[in-house]
Amino acid sequence: MDQDQLLDVLRAYPQIYLACHVEHRTRGSSPTGLTSRDASFLAHVEEPAGSSPAALARHLGISRSTLSAALARLQHEGLVTLEAHPGDARRKRVRLTEGGRAALAENSVLDPARVADLLGRLTDEEREQAVKGLKLLAVAARRCREEESG
Repeated sequence: MDQDQLLDVLRAYPQIYLACHVEHRTRGSSPTGLTSRDASFLAHVEEPAGSSPAALARHLGISRSTLSAALARLQHEGLVTLEAHPGDARRKRVRLTEGGRAALAENSVLDPARVADLLGRLTDEEREQAVKGLKLLAVAARRCREEESG
């Protein structure tokens, strides 16, 4: 890895965060009644395939029972579904509903309008590259968390 690439990410991420961050919300201050923690759960569900509850708990660094309680609440609110895994009916997959996607946008730590403004300042090609790069970093982050909790 190139040291300049590391420094580029260390400089870029805080700039994006500062430009787009919104204050953490409590259940009472959230437009949908979700806490920042609830929104974090939604943000970590992989799309479109969904996430296994065990992998999600490991990635978030929480116990399965804590995640189970949160998922039950989010499922009751219509924000996630728990479905049988296509390859093994004994396993479950957590997937966002349309309501969950909307709640994610409304409760993200990043302001969707500010992110849209940033993306709108890029050419189509730049925007595609930027989103692809962020998605790749997110994949690496999930792998890192899985290895750490291994």
